Amino acid sequence: MAQARISAKASEGAQQQPQQQQSGGQLRGRFYRSTSMADRSSRLLENLDQLELRVEAFRDAASAMEQEKEILLEMIHNIQNSQDMRHISEGEREELNLTANRLMGRTLTVEVSVETIRNAQQQESLLHATKMIDEIVNKLLDDLEDAKMRLISLYGACTSDVPAGPIDQKFQSVVIGCAIEDQKKIKRRLETLLRNLENSEKSITLLEHQKSSVRQSCNSKQD
Repeated sequence: MAQARISAKASEGAQQQPQQQQSGGQLRGRFYRSTSMADRSSRLLENLDQLELRVEAFRDAASAMEQEKEILLEMIHNIQNSQDMRHISEGEREELNLTANRLMGRTLTVEVSVETIRNAQQQESLLHATKMIDEIVNKLLDDLEDAKMRLISLYGACTSDVPAGPIDQKFQSVVIGCAIEDQKKIKRRLETLLRNLENSEKSITLLEHQKSSVRQSCNSKQD
């Protein structure tokens, strides 16, 4: 009877040993699979890091194209409104305007848009900054010199260089709340407005000088 019990215990031990070995194999297999998953995860993360660099380079290139379009349109517009265009024959002026309009039309066929990701606060700041600039632009014809000084104060709030005049502190606090890309666009818009004002002032000064010369010539002939 006792011998039968010993034999039964031995049989149970022999059956349990393969099960334990099988269980150990499963643990080892899971360990190897975990290591493999970590390697795959690392490779995928590395690929995404590389793609992120390419995405940012892509956005930078698109942004550069967007700026180039703005510059081209401004240059074409300046040529059409230059003093040189006023001092050529009507036929030549018409031909040059046709060419300028053709170039402007071809430029406008290129659509480039880089969307800026903003939170609610950044969106509100952008709208506020845009409104402040628009209010000055709408009053340009009323007082050109005052509008220019106000635009200079807005531009001083956007640059790290030593400002040429006073800084609009309120506008500066608004711009700081904008997204970085919007801050750059606001600065570019102010630069464009100031350039156009400077060109307009040169045109007005030249025109006044020409009128003065004509009056002096007429007075000399009368004498």
